[in-house]
Amino acid sequence: MKVAGNAAVPAGVTAVALDVTVTETVDSGYVTAWPGAGYDRPGTSNLNYTAGRSVPNLVIVPVGEDGYVELYNGGPQAVDLIADVTGYFTRASAGGYTSMTPARFVDTREGLGASRGRLAARSAFTTRIGGLQGVPQGITAVALNVTVTEPGGPGHLTAFSGDGPVPTASNLNFEPGQTVANAVIVPVAADGTIKVFNGSWMPAHVVVDVAGYYSKDSKAAFLPFTPFRTLDTREEAYGWPGGRFRAREYITRGFTPEDATATGVEAYVLNATVTETGGTGFLSVAPSPYPLPAEGGAAAPAGPRPGSSTLNWTAGATVPNLVQASDGDHGVITLWNQGHEDADLVLDVFGVYQSK
Repeated sequence: MKVAGNAAVPAGVTAVALDVTVTETVDSGYVTAWPGAGYDRPGTSNLNYTAGRSVPNLVIVPVGEDGYVELYNGGPQAVDLIADVTGYFTRASAGGYTSMTPARFVDTREGLGASRGRLAARSAFTTRIGGLQGVPQGITAVALNVTVTEPGGPGHLTAFSGDGPVPTASNLNFEPGQTVANAVIVPVAADGTIKVFNGSWMPAHVVVDVAGYYSKDSKAAFLPFTPFRTLDTREEAYGWPGGRFRAREYITRGFTPEDATATGVEAYVLNATVTETGGTGFLSVAPSPYPLPAEGGAAAPAGPRPGSSTLNWTAGATVPNLVQASDGDHGVITLWNQGHEDADLVLDVFGVYQSK
């Protein structure tokens, strides 16, 4: 798929943000995105799907020297694929990224950041991001995790600038009764606001968590990698002793990028996939307030259990989501299984935000 030099994306970009959706599926499978000419297909996945489900995921992928990105269907049957470009990255960009411990800005179940009660069909709410909870005024875009829960019917959600029209693209798709989360990078209006539109003909609850923001004063630019896998609890590998991701437990991971030039890391761009789930639950990701222990030493404390969510699952589901995660002051990220049943976790690394 040609992206650089196409439509509003200039030539010479290093990476693009895509909202990729698979639909009209008749079997299970996965989709992998990677750069064009000169790159081999990696052994990672960006989204997983099952028969009869429409599955979206935000993908940040390097662009090949030919201006292309490749998309591979790893399933045994054909699918319909939609890819919306939501932004692009260059090493000379005027707007960098600042990470933060994920914070909840909207929960319509509680009346936080929007009116209490389910968002009405075919309507939008406006909520302020800039100037609240440590996010400064004057930001240009924000990294969100948007979750829909208790929807009354099928539909989609779209997040967009507080002063813009409703786009034709969707950010997440859902079925009646589902709880679905997806990462979103969305422009912010001059007054610091964004909007979320419910494209369903039935009401739904909406939750919005903020993971970071983009601004001219931000510290870091995106440095893409060839994607690589750093954790798979189904295998005794990647420094993992083997065994499932235990319910109500956490995993701490220290990250060393494969690219030795990646100094001054502000945040990691990861894809988290939960699979072989025994019940309902959700994943939380946050920087650890503690360093990794010395070899043979006692495990570090967990730190406070986060109140935000990164992805949600039901029994038997395989669910992916992009994660833009700060590694804090100690280079350590904590991942929490916030369910009451064990699950398996797969973690792929796609790049870092590197201090300028």
